[in-house]
Formats: sequence, C-alpha cells, structure tokens
Amino acid sequence: MTDPSASAAHRAFLDLLHTQRVWDIELPAFDPAAAPRAPLPLFHAWFAEAVAAGQAEPHTMTLATVDAEGLPDVRTLMVHDADERGWHFATHATSAKGRELAARPYAALGFYWPAQGRQVRVRGPVTVCSPAESGADLHARSTGALASALVGRQSEVLGSAEELDRASDAAWRRAQEEPEAEVASWTRYVVEPREVEFFQGDARRRHVRLRYRREAGTGAAIGAGARTEAWERELLWP
Repeated sequence: MTDPSASAAHRAFLDLLHTQRVWDIELPAFDPAAAPRAPLPLFHAWFAEAVAAGQAEPHTMTLATVDAEGLPDVRTLMVHDADERGWHFATHATSAKGRELAARPYAALGFYWPAQGRQVRVRGPVTVCSPAESGADLHARSTGALASALVGRQSEVLGSAEELDRASDAAWRRAQEEPEAEVASWTRYVVEPREVEFFQGDARRRHVRLRYRREAGTGAAIGAGARTEAWERELLWP
C-alpha cells in the first residue's frame, strides 16, 4: 500500500523541482572560431570571467573515478592549479579516491559556473606528484586545511560524532603548534588531459560545445607554449 504522506511529499518535491529555472540571466557569447589553439589559456580566461561574474566557489570541481569493481564514483573538491602539466588536486592516498586512483589512474573533472552558463570537462590519466610537492601543497593551505589533513582517516567509518570532535580538537591544536607538521598520506595529483570540453549555454538551447582532443603521440604540454598541432578542435552537437 502506498504511503499517502510519502506520495504527498513526492508531489511537493516535483512541484518544487518543476518551478526551477536555468540561466534567467544574460549569458555571454562564445565564438569557438576565436578560441586559442590549446585549452589551458581558455580555461584560465573562463575562470577569471567566472570570478568577475560573482560565481560562488569557482575553484570547486567534481572528480570522477572508478572503483575496483569498475563502478563510477564522484565527489566535489577544489582545484589547486591548472598549468602545462594538467589540472591539480590533492587528497589522502589512503582515501577512497586515493585508492581508486592507485588502482585505475584515470579520472574526469567537471567545472560548472552557472553565473555564466558554462561548464568545462577534463578527462585523462592521473599522475602522482613527488612527496616534496605534496608537502608544499599542504603547507601552502590554511591552518584548518592542515588540521583536517592531520585528522586523516578520510572515508573510514566513523563511530560517533564525539570521536570526530576529539580527533578534530587535537588536530587543530597540533596544526597551530606545528604548522610544518607532515602528513605522509597527503598526496598531490595531476590530471593530464586527453580531452577538454568547453560548454557555453544558450537560452534558446543552441549551446556551444568546443572539444579539444590531444592527437596521438603528442606531448603533455597544454598551454600556449604547446605545439599548435598537438590539439584537434571540434564542435559537438548540444
């Protein structure tokens, strides 16, 4: 028998869902013919424009990996850099995503900036940075970030909120007393792009999708200094 309260809650959810609108703003134009020959300069430009447009947390992105059974996994985290090597992020090597990347070092990233109706998607193999670079990444961040890293045990089952409170308080004290404290599991990763897609939304649904694909056998440079023939550009149907 159907629960009437559950049905009413579902109807209320659908009513609310169907009242939501996308891009009730003036969206910027994007001429793919004028785009640079490599994706990195365009990413830098779009990021700056997202910041200027007031986009909240433009440095957040989704990271998709695959687990040992071949099932997809996804979460939101921060990008730490985007340079000629690729898109950088960091996490514990012992976390779920760290273990998944160790087993299957390939990932996809997604940025969404609704303030301008834009998305950027990145796919490619993942490499692990050196311990020195990983340590520098950690110590370039805030005291809170260091404290969180010192807590560790990311993705493990938590017994109680009180257990987290005790571990977090101890980690905060240590982070304040030892700002150069090391966290052996903290690891910086780089996604070396094989594909980068730029999506510009359009109110009439004539979205512009420009995909960069690295040609087989070309090097890892993705910026303005890369050989222009290293990237193939193509438009996609929306």
